[in-house]
Parts: sequence; structure tokens; C-alpha cells
Amino acid sequence: MCFIGGVMGQFMDSFVKTMIHGSLVPTICTVMGFAFVMKHTECDQHLVHALSGLISKSHAIIIPLAMLVTWWLNIAVTSAAGAAAAIGSILIPALIAAGVHPAMAGAAILAGTWGSAISPGNTHVAFISKMANVDVMFVVLETALPAIIASLVVAVSLTLVAAFRKEGPSKARQEALAEQGTASIVNKFKVNGLKAMAPIVPLVILVVTNLNIAALKDMGIAKVSVPAAMIIGCVVALIIARAHALEEVTKDFFKGMGDAYGSIIGLIIAAAVFTKGMQAMGLTDALLTYMKDSQSIAKIAGSFGPFIIAILSGSGDAAALAFNGAITPHAASFGMNMVDLGSLAQISGAIGRSTSPVAGAAIICASLANVGPMELAKRNIVPMLVGVITFLILF
Repeated sequence: MCFIGGVMGQFMDSFVKTMIHGSLVPTICTVMGFAFVMKHTECDQHLVHALSGLISKSHAIIIPLAMLVTWWLNIAVTSAAGAAAAIGSILIPALIAAGVHPAMAGAAILAGTWGSAISPGNTHVAFISKMANVDVMFVVLETALPAIIASLVVAVSLTLVAAFRKEGPSKARQEALAEQGTASIVNKFKVNGLKAMAPIVPLVILVVTNLNIAALKDMGIAKVSVPAAMIIGCVVALIIARAHALEEVTKDFFKGMGDAYGSIIGLIIAAAVFTKGMQAMGLTDALLTYMKDSQSIAKIAGSFGPFIIAILSGSGDAAALAFNGAITPHAASFGMNMVDLGSLAQISGAIGRSTSPVAGAAIICASLANVGPMELAKRNIVPMLVGVITFLILF
């Protein structure tokens, strides 16, 4: 596209500039490094098991509770596929054992895998904050309330779908599974409370130090950056887990950082080069001209565009990054600000991914439930559509 636009050399400038980005690279890589440390120390498993007990005792509201627990846990375990694997491996068998239809059990967990949209460690949050020249936590706090309300709407909608399809907790299904000897049994797991708390340490640090609490300022405690919070979280986990193999844990941390660079930063680099190509060919100007005269068109495009593409592609990242790279910097041209338009696109993409039958998280949840991914998508499409409309209205 740069070649067609007559500026061939600009693609490499964009490539290099993005690959050494001063804030995106440290933020995203340390988040993934922290995730790998949580897995190595098994702190993530303790957190999930601690909450699975609560769910198994809440028979009447087991489906919305499972979805919401997954949503909140996904804020700490930021990878959708990682959250689906870690949480689904425990909660899906628990739901099935409670008499929930297997497809609905998988759909409930998949429906919660967009909680990371308001995580300080989210790729897009860092991308939007840098683009708008604001703090990461400003973006999080700006979007948190509408996203939380939308998650509650999704939970209620999914519960109604389960009731309509008669796939909620059923004593008859429980008895049938017991007779067949195929009832899923959640393995006994002794939860360590301190280990269960470790995955949320960075999140607590970031929220508390960014609330401008006077007492903290008086003590000289300043705002903590995302990379610093993640490293502090790793140290806390090492102490709590009494990990003696420090060398192995350190290697895992840097392995996670490398994995993040290859799978996430690589995507951002590709999106940046694609955006440059759009500008070179004049596509960006054409879109801006079309959207400039109507704020409603910009909002609808920023919401349903990433939502639909995420369903079709299985990735909420690609569409949101392309939109935010090309359109969001010009938000003021059609009466919006970059944080609002950028967040609208990235959260809508994340919601869309949670109903895509080709998303990694969907395939994992479907495998754990022993059903096809399309069965999960059929159950999630209406709740996720209601969720994205709710977020659009609130935001």
C-alpha cells in the first residue's frame, strides 16, 4: 500500500518506530511475564479454585455467577485463551456436574472472557493511553463503569437464554450423568489464601495508587506504572509461593515477555504498518471525510465494525488496532475524544471475540465441554449483541 501511495520507505519507519515503542513494549511484555510467573507458581490455580467453591454452592444463579467470576478473573489473567483454559478447566466441569447443559457451561465461561478489556495490562488500553497522551489508569477508570454494567447485562441475557433453552441447572441431568458414571468431578484442591490473592496484587496496586488518595501522597507514595506493578506482583508471588527455583521462575518471566513480543507486539507492529499503508493510499482520508459530518456514524462504526470482524476472525485485536490506528487519532474531527472512541472500538472487539466460534478461547471452552464451538456461539450471540449495544448506549 505504501508502494501504491508512492511512499515506499514509510512502511519501514512505522515498523521500526513501533517495535521499539517506549511504553507499549515494557507494559505488554511485563504483563505476559507476570502471567507466566503466576502459572509457574500455580497462584492462578489457587485463585480459580477459591472461587469455584462459591459457584458450586450457588445453584440458583450458577450460570450468571460463573460468567461474572470469569469476567473478573480475566482482568487479572489478561489472555482470553489463557483465562478460558485456567478457569474453564475447573468451572466447566463444576457447571456440568450441577446439571447445566455442557454447551451452556462452555458458553458461560466464554461469555466472560472479555473482562480484560478494562485491565491496566490490556494491549489496547496501553495503546489508547499512549495515543491520547493520558495515563493508563485514566483509560481504565473512564471505561470501567459502562463495561461493568454491560457485563451484568450479558450475564442476565445469558441466563434468559439458558432458561428459554431449558439448559440451566437440572436435577434430571445430574441424575442421568450419575447413572452413566460420566458426571464431572472437580478434583480436591487445597486452596492457599495467600496464593489466591497473588494474581490480583498488581491490579490492587495500580488502582490504589492512581486514586489520588491524600494519605498516600503524604507518605510519598507516587503512582505506580504497569511494568513496576507487574514486577512487584512477581516478587510477592515468589515470596508467598516460597519458590526456591528462582532461576527457573526468572526464565519463565522473560519467556513470557518474549511470547508477548512475538504474539502481541508483532500484531501491533503489523497494525501500525497497515495503518501507514491506509494513509499512503488515501483510505484514511476517505473514511474521515465520510465520518466527519456525523458523530453517530463514528460511534456505530467504532462499535459494530470491530464487533462483527471479531466474530468472523476470532480476534478482537486486529480490527480494534486497525481502527484505532487509522481513525481514532482523528476523533476530534467528528466530535469525540480519542479515549472514548478508542475504548469503544477495543471493548466492542473483545465482546465480539467472546461469541466467535473460531476464537482460541471458544475452541478451548468447547473442548472442555466436549461440544462444537458453534454450539457456544449460538448461545452467546444474543447476550453479546445486547452487551455491545448496552456499552454503546452508556458510552
